[in-house]
Amino acid sequence: MTATKHPTAADVPLSFECELPDPPEKVWRALTEPELLAAWMMPNDMKPETGKRFAFARPDAPIDCEVLEAEPGKLLRYSWRERPSAEDADRLPAFDSVVTFTLARTVSGGTHLSIVHDGFVPVAQPVVAVAGAGCGLSLDARRNPTAANAPCMMLRAA
Repeated sequence: MTATKHPTAADVPLSFECELPDPPEKVWRALTEPELLAAWMMPNDMKPETGKRFAFARPDAPIDCEVLEAEPGKLLRYSWRERPSAEDADRLPAFDSVVTFTLARTVSGGTHLSIVHDGFVPVAQPVVAVAGAGCGLSLDARRNPTAANAPCMMLRAA
């Protein structure tokens, strides 16, 4: 008899894919320009260069990140180190993970976007993940900025 390994929550990546009408260059800007990234995610000091450290600013505790790979218009991968606030530390676990965005130009000139958030520390459950269950992305313009870190990801880019 052989043992079957059942995946735990830590083994299962959060994975999303969607087709966008906008070109990869525009989607890349929404993922890497701090002002545009803040409009749909959180305030940050992102620099899309391999080895650069940055943080997403949350009111209670920052999320520390490091760019692991950055290929403009194609691939962005960064570490995600989330710690609970001091008041939540006794009841919420800390976790480390990796977020990967893969962009591919579609035949129509748009973008196929894949988002994978994985590598969660085994003792942790994802408390916050990359916004985007619905992957509803609007790359319309800076004219109508809307921040939405919710299941339906909203990107606002130039």
